[in-house]
Amino acid sequence: MTITLLSRAGCSACAVALAQLQPICTEFEVELSVIDIDAAAATDPELRAEYGDLIPVVLIDGAEHGYGEVDVPRLRADLTRRQGA
Repeated sequence: MTITLLSRAGCSACAVALAQLQPICTEFEVELSVIDIDAAAATDPELRAEYGDLIPVVLIDGAEHGYGEVDVPRLRADLTRRQGA
């Protein structure tokens, strides 16, 4: 399982989201990747077109989980459910 944070350089909400995600990913032993959507736009312009106004965006295994801010209780519940499946 992988959690991906779509973010942007200089985004304070993205920095907060990353700080929230790091300990959760450690706790659940889940890989965390961070993608800067502006840098990624050079090879994947649709990514920025789709999510540019929503960042930070949290994806679990590529599927959108939430955006704007991390819903920590919901994320924990979803990770617990996925690990039990």
